[in-house]
Amino acid sequence: MSSSRPTLAAESREVLGKKVAALRRAGRLPAVVFGHGKPSVPVTVDSHDFELLRRRIAGSTLVDLSVDGKKAHPVLIHDVQVSPVTRKMLHAELFLVKMTEEITMDIPVVTTGEAPAVRDHGGTLLHLVESVKVKALPANLPERFEVPVESLVDFEGSIHVRDLAVPADVTVLTDPDEMIVRVQAPRVEAVEVPVEAEGAEGAAVEAEGAESAADES
Repeated sequence: MSSSRPTLAAESREVLGKKVAALRRAGRLPAVVFGHGKPSVPVTVDSHDFELLRRRIAGSTLVDLSVDGKKAHPVLIHDVQVSPVTRKMLHAELFLVKMTEEITMDIPVVTTGEAPAVRDHGGTLLHLVESVKVKALPANLPERFEVPVESLVDFEGSIHVRDLAVPADVTVLTDPDEMIVRVQAPRVEAVEVPVEAEGAEGAAVEAEGAESAADES
């Protein structure tokens, strides 16, 4: 049965250490395949193809990886090292998964819709949790959790991890009482009373009164 998962082709490599810079200049990204206690396998992938793949999948998306044209195996893009200066990819880690074993992973949380407390009352939506840790079989990992915020009609409401719509075959490990999102009331700037100005004005009035009295006398 053919898989509908995205695919990625890799080539085994013997070049290690600082010499991999030449591979990058040739358009190949150094990577390593690891998992299940097996020895890590150094490979390379096409840098351009890999970048395009990263842009269109989530971190929990399974990818069928074929090394040297051999049978493909499902992997997760575990980590990508990026240069802090050029922002170009330097190295990738591909985690080999076993479809019958549950894995633990952080799933991103995204908000949808518009909160009435923001739209009608000028509040600020606070996104307090960026991801939620779950455990599931690789094929059951959700790409993300969507959090509708239309229920936040005032500044008292909030949405917690326990409010997420979680599939039955996924176990959430994050504390269910952890707050995901709420609306913060707008700040009210205090209006300073110009006390000194009033005092000065009062002193001027008193001085004027004193001058009038002196003229009359």
